[in-house]
Amino acid sequence: MPRTILLRDWLERLFARQHPDQPFALEPASADASFRRYFRVTLADGSTRIVMDAPPELEDCRPFLKVAALFRESAVHVPEVFAEDLAQGFLLLSDLGSTTYLDVLDATTAPRLYRDANAALVGIQRSSRRGVLPEYDRALLARELDLFPDWYVARHLGLTLDASQAATLRTVFDKILDNNLAQPQVFVHRDYHSRNLMVCGDDDGCTFPTNPGIIDFQDAVFGPITYDLASLYRDAYIQWDEGVELDFVIRYWEMARQAGLPVHADFHDFYRDYEWMGVQRQIKVLGIFARLCYRDGKDGYLKDMPRVMSYLRQTCERYLELRPLSRLLDQLENKPVDVGYTF
Repeated sequence: MPRTILLRDWLERLFARQHPDQPFALEPASADASFRRYFRVTLADGSTRIVMDAPPELEDCRPFLKVAALFRESAVHVPEVFAEDLAQGFLLLSDLGSTTYLDVLDATTAPRLYRDANAALVGIQRSSRRGVLPEYDRALLARELDLFPDWYVARHLGLTLDASQAATLRTVFDKILDNNLAQPQVFVHRDYHSRNLMVCGDDDGCTFPTNPGIIDFQDAVFGPITYDLASLYRDAYIQWDEGVELDFVIRYWEMARQAGLPVHADFHDFYRDYEWMGVQRQIKVLGIFARLCYRDGKDGYLKDMPRVMSYLRQTCERYLELRPLSRLLDQLENKPVDVGYTF
């Protein structure tokens, strides 16, 4: 039976108890890079809900429920769970509206929106404790990096690394991981960016008018403190001049220090960690975007690859230890290589 029919049957039974004699309309709300789909339910009184459809053979709703409870304890704005059917993979959630940060970010709105995003992130990180969420350990970070040679290089570029190139990549990967794992550890949303932050206020349908509304947190882990910040300000979907980005990052750092979070006392050291963490994420994202295209038929992400690559190249050129990766990228993209530089 099609899942949309199963979903409608579940809602009809549910609303027969909760909202008797009140019809509802069901329409697509959004989809994401996973196998989950979202629908908006509109009741006769005009109120709305969101239904998550997560096929249980492909997705597990339990991490979403666990992280939602954890983040709610942090006093940040996540969807309220009204009903659940784990066997079928359905959740009925509060509606955080349809306006993402990406929809409205510009030079005028960014200071206020990012201030709120920084505050929410600090709130999540302050509530961190080990042993609650999966560890963002070396094995998981390394598996993410391996998406790059497997999907970006081999599938997207259609190339095979020779032994020297593979060794170069592995050496750089090890240095990146050493930096990432040396950072203080906190709760990590793992996809904290402009498409997963919702603008919430009095006129957008949100019942809890605190910015931002936070979604897509089910893959949260316990890991490096700069990871979510790198997701936010080295965003795959919107880019700022580095001076503007630097200002946003400094404001987070100051807020984090005031909150007692274990960030470096020297901003230069903190910014280095932030950039190196960004490199791990950018390498991963390039692999994920290629996989979404060639495995899942979602080619819309390819247009964002140049932005992600620009972040990666910018940082690799800045740090001597990462320059071998920059030269390798030159080779893979058939760009002139500086023969005066050796691996």
